[in-house]
Amino acid sequence: MHTGLKITAFAAALAATFGTAYGVGQGMGPVVDDEPPARHDAHTGGDSGSEEHPGEPGHSGHRTAPAGGLQIAENGYRLDLRTPRLAAGRTADLRFAVRGDDGRAVTAFRREHDKELHLIVASRDLNTYRHLHPVRAADGTWSVPVSLPGAGDYRVFADFTPDKKGAENLTLGADLAVAGTYTPRKVPAPDTTATTDGYEVKLGGALRPGAARELKLTVSRGGRPVTDLQPYLGAYGHLVALRSGDLAYLHVHPNGEPGDGTTAAGPDISFTATAPSAGTYRLFLDFKHEGTVHTAAFTVRTGETAAAPVDGTPHESSGGHGH
Repeated sequence: MHTGLKITAFAAALAATFGTAYGVGQGMGPVVDDEPPARHDAHTGGDSGSEEHPGEPGHSGHRTAPAGGLQIAENGYRLDLRTPRLAAGRTADLRFAVRGDDGRAVTAFRREHDKELHLIVASRDLNTYRHLHPVRAADGTWSVPVSLPGAGDYRVFADFTPDKKGAENLTLGADLAVAGTYTPRKVPAPDTTATTDGYEVKLGGALRPGAARELKLTVSRGGRPVTDLQPYLGAYGHLVALRSGDLAYLHVHPNGEPGDGTTAAGPDISFTATAPSAGTYRLFLDFKHEGTVHTAAFTVRTGETAAAPVDGTPHESSGGHGH
């Protein structure tokens, strides 16, 4: 995914009945894009990725970028989700294509962070998260195997840049229904510690509405700091934040990068992020160690210092890997 901060938002209606298959609501909402003072260039859906964005609130000489992920079609491109529904607990290929204004599947994409396209799948209750990298066939059809544990409403985000002169980065979104017996779940309680696959990750800093702030995540295992993190898609960590309620979407890359002479390979991974508004957010950190990508998940509330633990008990990430 692209470096810097990406925020998309949509509002949707949840339609669900116990013991039935579930459909997915649709909607749109406001978007704020803030470029943090990181080493990476920022790209947002519909944004050219330039360093200066005049007129953006809270940032002199900045502008608000067009919304990404709210629409299934934008700037002459359309996300054609060929698998609009899946069955809970079963592995199946999620298939889709990106079509141009001529109706043909796009087959030329720019490689960014080692991939032509990045895909995020998240459940509306924020208990399930997948960061996927599908494979493109020669005819432009993308596919990736995925297994989603629970029934309900999901959102699919496709992040890509067509390999065409003047083309902008786009994030197109589509709804995905997962059939099965639905059991409502609450967003996990706020905490500053998460465990995943035997690793412990601590969150420091604060996510603030309308203001850039540092978030520092510290990785350890067995009580010892992990100081040999491996580069993953050109970085030591990737962070995605989703706002509870409408799934406003933020994507942030760390401050610094492997091989720059100053950024250590752990235990700390530093990010700069801005929340689009006050609210509750779910953070998903991807990091790679000993050849395996791990995902740690946290819940935070804006306006609070990294959200104090509710009961002091770390909770296991349910984000899943799927990288």
